[in-house]
Amino acid sequence: MNVTSAVKQRYSEGANEVQDELCCPVDYDRDLLKLLPQEIIDKDYGCGDPSRYVREGDVVLDLGSGGGKICYMAAQLVGTQGRVIGVDMNDDMLALASKYQSEMAGKLGGDRVVFHKGYIQDLALDVAAMEDWLADNPVTDAASLEHLHHWQAEQRRERPLIADNSVDLVISNCVLNLVDDRHKAQLIREIHRVLKPGGRVAISDIVSDEEVPAHLKADTELWSGCISGAFQEEAFLDAFRQAGFLGVAFDRWDSTPWKVIEGIEFRSVTLTAVKGVDSPCLDYGHAVMYRGPYAAVTDDEDHVFPRGARMAVCERTWRFLTESGVYGSDFIGFAPATPREPVNFCAPPGTRRSAAETRSGKVAGGDNDCCC
Repeated sequence: MNVTSAVKQRYSEGANEVQDELCCPVDYDRDLLKLLPQEIIDKDYGCGDPSRYVREGDVVLDLGSGGGKICYMAAQLVGTQGRVIGVDMNDDMLALASKYQSEMAGKLGGDRVVFHKGYIQDLALDVAAMEDWLADNPVTDAASLEHLHHWQAEQRRERPLIADNSVDLVISNCVLNLVDDRHKAQLIREIHRVLKPGGRVAISDIVSDEEVPAHLKADTELWSGCISGAFQEEAFLDAFRQAGFLGVAFDRWDSTPWKVIEGIEFRSVTLTAVKGVDSPCLDYGHAVMYRGPYAAVTDDEDHVFPRGARMAVCERTWRFLTESGVYGSDFIGFAPATPREPVNFCAPPGTRRSAAETRSGKVAGGDNDCCC
């Protein structure tokens, strides 16, 4: 049995009978669970709670949505102006999620959740539509296979399941580790594609502290159990950075491993990241100061910020460091004291702004309390 078949079988079993081995202990918001049918709660298999990153008004995409637990939790948080999209490949899990859709719409005061059948590593392909097409156009030879490939390409281009730049927040709960290693990089590129500029990621998943050896990866029981397909912890962060994300971080990292296999620790983490804003890098004269406590820090675009120095940045970087919320209160932002025509490129790395250039300009992230 290959990895894909093993995962499908394991989670079909989990949709019918509770599988205790498939989930880590998680402290979910009990208030959000009150509206949910007990069957969905019992047959949910996760390792974290990405719902806590949902904001009012968000368009949320849940990858590997399973029985819909996180989707229905998120639906309570997005409010009447938001919506939630669940994507899963398992028919039994989709049936479980859809079973309670009308009931949940009544409780929520509106139908703001939708579930789609799809591959999370290929979010443009509408698998349900493909299956309907195949019913009338079976693949029986090379020519019909080519016909299918042509239909898939057209469908992805003209009627993508999830459109480019259409989602505010992508969440997932213990699912990326189930994707074949060959498709993991494509999966993360797809997450980047569907997010709006400035869109966010909150991925709860299992990571390993060392590379998982081939003989463990070949164990379909371990793979379908969310273990041997895990990213190595540093590689998990690097994969999102390589896909173009900024502010990539472990927002949560369990100190106690969930499993230890052959001395390798497997634990739950929640990775957060942001898709950068696609705007030109224009230098108006902005600066930022890193507060400390470290001597210096480097961001994901290789800007270096010594502690206490007013460093030159473009307006786009200035806004990201001071307004996106990714860096909390780590930076103080200085707008130029005198407006000027922008330069199309950032100042050379290491360029500092003098106090005179930034004095009396707008300050972002400063402290207003003063005592004399």
